[in-house]
Amino acid sequence: MASSWRRSIGNVRSFIGNSMGGLRGGQSAASWVVAGTIAYFLWIKPAQDLKKEQEARAALAAMADPNQYVEKRKPIADPQVTGLIYGNKNRSDKPQD
Repeated sequence: MASSWRRSIGNVRSFIGNSMGGLRGGQSAASWVVAGTIAYFLWIKPAQDLKKEQEARAALAAMADPNQYVEKRKPIADPQVTGLIYGNKNRSDKPQD
């Protein structure tokens, strides 16, 4: 009975080791550190810098004209004009002469 749970733990450890590239111990940790560092400098840091730059530009634009209105949402289209509702399309209430 005791050997079955040991075998299960061994299988789990083996699976985790194989899923991480088959490296063990310090090599595996070092390769993850290198991969994480490369990923940080290639993807995460440029995205953060771009976001900070865009926020700075937005702050400068807001300071330049504080009364400027900025639309936050897209307007909702009229379903009759877009063709979602059929019927009295583009009909005006004025009688024609």
